[in-house]
Amino acid sequence: MMKMSEELAIEQLIDREVFVGGKLVGVIKGQRFSPRKEHVRSLRIDVVSDVAEEYMRKPAFSAPLAKELIHSLQADGTVRISKSMRELQRRWRNTIRIDEGLYAPDEMVGRAVVDNDSNEIGKVVGLKKVKRTYKGAFVQLLPRIKYRMGLPDEILIPVDQFSRTTARLDEVILSTSLERVTALTSYERLNFGSDEEE
Repeated sequence: MMKMSEELAIEQLIDREVFVGGKLVGVIKGQRFSPRKEHVRSLRIDVVSDVAEEYMRKPAFSAPLAKELIHSLQADGTVRISKSMRELQRRWRNTIRIDEGLYAPDEMVGRAVVDNDSNEIGKVVGLKKVKRTYKGAFVQLLPRIKYRMGLPDEILIPVDQFSRTTARLDEVILSTSLERVTALTSYERLNFGSDEEE
């Protein structure tokens, strides 16, 4: 049995099954590609469908697994988590949903934001909660985008406008153009409304 404090290399963990108690939760598939350690505090796991059905508000195929929850690598090659399913469920609630996956805040901050025509518009610098749910991403705009559109340095983009992420390029991609996003009611509400942040 190998303890996680020995900082297992990600290569040693890929494709290993993850268990909470005797329950199979999923299979480790990798982690975010980022040079900054604080942006890589989670592993990506493919979640077993019955676990997703039972422990997620809306089932997702992939989800984050905080590295700090990994207890040990067992002799049979499986990974054991030190916490209960309830703790995992609590953490999954503290994520945002993009396409068929859940993403933890540490997996989002620092990502480049790209529109649906592959134009980079800025980077994610934080997330905003409204009534205990992440509804917006604080995006620091590139100067040329900011000036062209007459926008402030930082705007809030509704998280439901993200269509997918790219692993190698560490991007999050909008489902449309920034012009269209800024015309949405949800954008107006986040940036100029009175939604309370928690």
